[in-house]
Amino acid sequence: MSRATLRRLGIALPLLPITSVGSLPKPPELVAARARFARGVLSQRELDELAAEAVVFWLRRQEEIGLDVLVDGEMYRGDMAAYFAIALDGMGLSGLVRSYGNRYYRKPVITGPVRWQQPITVGWWQFAQQHTDRPVKGMVTGPYTMMDWSFDEYYPSRRAACLQLAAELRKEVEALVGAGARIVQIDEPALSARPEELSLAIEATRVVTDGLDAYFVVHACYGAFDKIYPGLLDLPADNLDLAISQSAVDWIQVFRRDPFVKDLSVGVIDVHNHVVESLPDVEQRIRRALELVAPDALWVGPDCGLKTRTVDQATAKLRVMAQATVAARNQLAEK
Repeated sequence: MSRATLRRLGIALPLLPITSVGSLPKPPELVAARARFARGVLSQRELDELAAEAVVFWLRRQEEIGLDVLVDGEMYRGDMAAYFAIALDGMGLSGLVRSYGNRYYRKPVITGPVRWQQPITVGWWQFAQQHTDRPVKGMVTGPYTMMDWSFDEYYPSRRAACLQLAAELRKEVEALVGAGARIVQIDEPALSARPEELSLAIEATRVVTDGLDAYFVVHACYGAFDKIYPGLLDLPADNLDLAISQSAVDWIQVFRRDPFVKDLSVGVIDVHNHVVESLPDVEQRIRRALELVAPDALWVGPDCGLKTRTVDQATAKLRVMAQATVAARNQLAEK
């Protein structure tokens, strides 16, 4: 079904399409520029020019490595939720909150009616797509995660906040699709945080995607996906991008009980480890993933965004991932 969707949209991809999740490391000069901008000594225009250079750098790097579906690397973003919170009316940022390890972020806060006023990511998506002939994913932080990761000082319930966010984020997705984006990724890392709210996440995703002519990917970095399976198959998406290749769960048995009926993107690279995986290790992870779904339903990528790695580490990890995928393609062709 999903391959048919891609063909209808005019997107021709090889077996085992290779992609990245979203964020990539910002080059050191862009990191320094963002610090100068925060101090008020660099203009928005100057910062955007440096971000644009970094987007083109990563597009060329992804092409050279051999990725099939590209990302802009989110060179213009900081935190995935804060970026959208700043752009939406009725939202702002609170103080620093610890995320994991020694990483902190400014938690969004809902202070009034959430409203989308103008495109948030469309201009950057257009810029990236103009610089490559390979498809570039549009990427939007999903409504459930935006709700779950925010302080709510306005809406009477989590459901009310989530569905309002969904209605407004749909406008951003409509704008992306209207601009020509044919593959759109909805990032929902909080998807399994509260299994009892899965139906709400599904409802909100349906608000975002229903009736729009695109190939939709729902991405969740980490989580207890076995606790919400097979319910997550009800997500209105063509592709579920799940970090399960290194899971202790026996997904072969899980899928045997309840077959997976969508395309599956499997993260085969650990983005939180600075060590570059060996080629045999990644090849083995892809072989295990091929036991879960048919080859024409499998996509290969990292398990999450690579922004916490250095440019060299991310490049090396993407390169070994691409090499392992090509090897898997060759082995499939020999059968």
